[in-house]
Amino acid sequence: MEIMPMLDIPQLSMDLSMNRVQRDIGVAMLDMSLENASSQGDALIDVMRSSMELSVNPDIGANIDVSV
Repeated sequence: MEIMPMLDIPQLSMDLSMNRVQRDIGVAMLDMSLENASSQGDALIDVMRSSMELSVNPDIGANIDVSV
């Protein structure tokens, strides 16, 4: 006959709570990463739009008139 080990209910509760905290932290970090990627994508689109203006009008901003 095999003896069943005793369940450590307080330890089980702490383990489950720690797993929940780790999961919540992981989700929060993923959310921050997605927001960061989204803002970087928006910045890239802005840069591409401004460079498209230069490719359509390449002479704009190419020369600077300076008087001394």
